[in-house]
Parts: sequence; structure tokens; C-alpha cells
Amino acid sequence: MTGHEITTQPTEVPVDEFISRVDHPVRRADAEVLDEMFRRVTGQEPRMWGPSMVGYGAYHYEYASGHSGDALAAGFSPRKTSLSLYGLTMQPEAPALLERLGKHRMGKACLYVNKLADVDTEVLEQLIRTGYRYVTEELHQPPVQGR
Repeated sequence: MTGHEITTQPTEVPVDEFISRVDHPVRRADAEVLDEMFRRVTGQEPRMWGPSMVGYGAYHYEYASGHSGDALAAGFSPRKTSLSLYGLTMQPEAPALLERLGKHRMGKACLYVNKLADVDTEVLEQLIRTGYRYVTEELHQPPVQGR
């Protein structure tokens, strides 16, 4: 690895404990629904990544610069202003699905949703399914053992 320090690492904090401490009641309820949905769709048990990201599965990346590491394959974070969803926008199917999703915003690598009531959850499940498959099977190498 080069001089880059990987700041978002897996932690041992229980996901249920993290979700139970989300202050905003709607955001907490949405996090509970998302946890069930991501578990069911990915077939993975969740793991906390850093202090606030709930991740399902992992992948290994390595850039031409030599910087490498592991990251969550798909997941979410119930932030104060919105739900941040990770790993759902790089697959070829994403643009067509995002057109049907409902009210959302895009970031560089994130999908932002104010609340689940604003989106079509069936379309969201398709985004999770296709995004997780793309990240784990096509885009990146398998995760390092033990992650």
C-alpha cells in the first residue's frame, strides 16, 4: 500500500445496537427496513464499517497507483439529513432503475434518499440485487480472507 491510510474499516460494533441508537425515529425505522432488505437480497450478514456505515459483503480494490484495500460491497448509513446508500449505482442496469426509483439525489458514489416512503422499494431491491452482483462478481476482486 502507498501512503494512503484506509479510514473506513470494519468494526465489531453490533449493527442492531447501532440502528437502535439512530436518533430520528423515521430514519431509525427506515434503517430497520433497509437492514432486513439488504440481508435478504444480498444473503449477507451486516457488519459496521467505521462509525456509521452498515455493510453487506466486501470487495478488494487496487488502483494503478498501488493504493488498495477492502470496502463494503453494498450498504447504507442513516445520516441526519438522509439515507446514504452505497454500491447501487455502478451497474449497467442502474440508470433505468434510477428513473423508476422515485425521489432521490446522486452523489459521486452514493444514492441519497430522504425516506423510504419517497421511493419504490421494489425498484430499490432491484438496485441492491444488481448493484451487489456487479460489485462482487464483475467490478472487483473477492475480499481478503477474514473480512
